[in-house]
Amino acid sequence: MSAGASLRVFHNLFITNFQLFLPSFQKTDYIYMSIIQKIRDKAAWLVFGLIAVSLIGFLLMDASVGNRRMAGATSGTIGTVNGDKLDFAEFQKQVSENEDRYKSQGYPVNDMLTQNIREEVWKQFEDNAVLATEYQKLGIDVSDKELNDMLVGPNAVQEIRRAFTDPNTGLFDSQQAAAKINQLRTIYRANRKTDQNYVMAQNFFEQAIPQFVKAREREKYISLVALSTYIPKWMIEKTNADNSQIASVSYVKIPYQTISDSIIKISDAEIQVYLDNHKSQFTQEESRIINYVSFSAAPTSGDSTTIFEQVQSLKPEFTTTTDIETFLARNVTETNFADSYTPKSKLTGPRKDSIIALSKGAVIGPYLDGNNYVLARIMDIKTLPDSVHARHILVGLVDPKTNQPKMDDSTGKHKIDSLKALIDKGQRFDSVAFYNSDDEGSRIKGGDLGYFGQGQMVKEFGDFSFNGKKGEMKIVKTQFGYHLIEILDQKNFEPALKIAYFARRIEPSQETDQNASGLASQFAGENRNKESYDASVKKGNLHSFNSPEIKPIDFNIQGLGSSRSLIRWIYGAKLGEVSESFPVGDKYIVAIVTEINNKGTISLTKARAMIEPILRNQKKADIISAKIGTVATLEAVSTTMKQPVSHVDSLQFASPYIPNVGPEPKVVGYSFDKQLSGKAVSASVGGNEGVFVLKVENVSAKANYNIDIEQARQSMLQSQESLLQRAGTDALKKKAKIEDDRAKFL
Repeated sequence: MSAGASLRVFHNLFITNFQLFLPSFQKTDYIYMSIIQKIRDKAAWLVFGLIAVSLIGFLLMDASVGNRRMAGATSGTIGTVNGDKLDFAEFQKQVSENEDRYKSQGYPVNDMLTQNIREEVWKQFEDNAVLATEYQKLGIDVSDKELNDMLVGPNAVQEIRRAFTDPNTGLFDSQQAAAKINQLRTIYRANRKTDQNYVMAQNFFEQAIPQFVKAREREKYISLVALSTYIPKWMIEKTNADNSQIASVSYVKIPYQTISDSIIKISDAEIQVYLDNHKSQFTQEESRIINYVSFSAAPTSGDSTTIFEQVQSLKPEFTTTTDIETFLARNVTETNFADSYTPKSKLTGPRKDSIIALSKGAVIGPYLDGNNYVLARIMDIKTLPDSVHARHILVGLVDPKTNQPKMDDSTGKHKIDSLKALIDKGQRFDSVAFYNSDDEGSRIKGGDLGYFGQGQMVKEFGDFSFNGKKGEMKIVKTQFGYHLIEILDQKNFEPALKIAYFARRIEPSQETDQNASGLASQFAGENRNKESYDASVKKGNLHSFNSPEIKPIDFNIQGLGSSRSLIRWIYGAKLGEVSESFPVGDKYIVAIVTEINNKGTISLTKARAMIEPILRNQKKADIISAKIGTVATLEAVSTTMKQPVSHVDSLQFASPYIPNVGPEPKVVGYSFDKQLSGKAVSASVGGNEGVFVLKVENVSAKANYNIDIEQARQSMLQSQESLLQRAGTDALKKKAKIEDDRAKFL
């Protein structure tokens, strides 16, 4: 997912859970999507780094769900940081609660998302553990007085402030916040578990408040570290002077390609010496690499034909049934029946043109749509608008923040009837809506919802809005309560279709699956070592695939698919060991471990591919320099090495690039060496792409009269503070003693 989408996901999760314990925070009962989107977009800034992940992970969780899911969970320590332990049950509880939040928002929780959630929970544990030690050393704490100010004072945290800010005045109601928090405190301290708000109170004091405190402690720590930086005036002036320099240089470049690779020999000893001297540049995390043979269990043409015939046999009943929903449920369709209309102009799919041409009651198919064979039946055709402008008044029957009834049905119906009677007698609709509607999103606009399209409203609301007529007003009941709806406008009328689709997925037959499984099991049984594995691959004309590096806690193998069981086997196997058959997606896999990489400095064999080109160029540079010898002019170098003299007028000190050459920071540095100014030629300079001989013709500076010293200082400070915030925790982690045992449990 994209960064912007992630922010919206995190924000939605936070808002949803915060509303659970703050019933007095008025939230719109209505689902008008454009309003919700505006809330998401405007509040996205709330989500920042670790603090947001922390709040999302813990804030106001439904503990009963987490406890039920953790019943009987494996116990043990999943990891430690400087002695602080994270129990597997607690880790899994946090993961499960985050998964529940995504599900409640309608996001599919797949293996990839679950893996990302696990990574975030672990990262949060690491961050909190290393920072807690620093807080203790520095005496960073949050007093009771400061916490009270964070909750109900002038400096209330944004989450509390947003919840108790009057949308009409924009003013924070600290008294209302204090009253609600005191109510929750009373319930929590009295341990009134039978109270409907007990779980909210428990989570607020055991989870939310500790996270507010952690966020404030982190804020103090970051501020303390960031404010320790200082940029003196002379450094700003020096940086500005350096960056304004430009040089005029002539040069001869002798490319490394002029020396054949075949004459350069790099020994293992030379590789090892370089590796020993540059260990920090050649580190690795623990990983494994496998080769594998796959046996396809994807549907065959015969399987596809069978599914086609099954769908074809259902076509007569699909065409004539008067209870389409029962038919679809009984025959297990891949697509549910949408009892709504789609404008012809917005119809999509591979057979949309053919479907548009059908008359009411007609059926088309079976046709192929993705992995499904599909039947489509035109249930009805109407001329409808593609968008409607309406306003409404809502009398809510259920509190959306607690899901508790707020009034009985008869009372709600009586109230909406009374409001309609007021409007019928001449009261202004917008005035009645402003003072009586329970939809906060539209109430302040007199109930006006603006224009909306098909499918943006709940079914009952949409049915009246699109099937009614302009100017019509009606009471409609939905899951939110009773609405008094007035249709203000309808536009862009066109034919719209109500379509029933029956879809059946093309899946492998039992025979196809057993055949693939049998072939894989036979291959695994006959080849228990690398020699026989390689021989059978060659003899059977099979293809052995090579995997990328696989980490201990990965769930997905790039290019293959998701299989945690296979990865667990890989980390329990020895080098050269062959696996049994593993089902992965629509394949059966037999794998062999071909490489084991332990955490630390990479092996000499692996390092050679990276180090050999560096050492080869160094040796080529020595050979080229010897050929150049001692020369008096660039022209002489050009003649000797048969390479042209080139020139650049405005080489910039602040940039490592040479025009038409590329990045050559070492050569650029020599171009501004004052000792070379006035000399005929420089000594040979080994660069990235070849050996250079330079003639520095002139070094000057571009005048910068507009430099603002203070503005430059602030810019440099912000850059350093940003770097500290990003890298500070990572630096602490490198020094910490971290044991990550997740792979043993997952």
